[in-house]
Amino acid sequence: MKKIISVFCALALMGSVAAFAQEKGNKKEDWREKVRSEQVALITSELDLTEAEAQAFWPVYNEVQAQRREAFQATSMALKALKKGEEGKDVNALLDQYEAARKNCNDVDIQALARFKKVLPAEKVARLLVAEEKFRHQQIGKLGKGEGGPRPGAPGRRSGGKPAPVMEAEMN
Repeated sequence: MKKIISVFCALALMGSVAAFAQEKGNKKEDWREKVRSEQVALITSELDLTEAEAQAFWPVYNEVQAQRREAFQATSMALKALKKGEEGKDVNALLDQYEAARKNCNDVDIQALARFKKVLPAEKVARLLVAEEKFRHQQIGKLGKGEGGPRPGAPGRRSGGKPAPVMEAEMN
């Protein structure tokens, strides 16, 4: 009987952990979707696209965003490999991987400009760049106000969500 109760408790615990993990995953996706919606709204208002421009622009923009995410992930992975100093790998090889990933990020952005110029007038491409930077600054401002981002106590943060003070020795 004790064995049956133990198995039942273990199953109940696993079910609650799985439910919690799924709920947490949904929150992360909800957050991403919210940020994406805010980005689309800002770009839409800043560019004042005609219907024809919007139909040509958004598929290109979405594809570029996917390429940017992919390039950023590759850069992040290369940086993590450098931080770990993966055993058995030459540091020069790790540096080369990081350099190639960073170059790819830059190439994606340069190619994006050319693609945007094909579907939008140059003035609107310029406004797009400004809008993206504006959005980035808005998101950084939200992080500073504790409206998202790393949880309190995460590296580089003090409890309460405030940035850790920079020591004078760190600045030199």
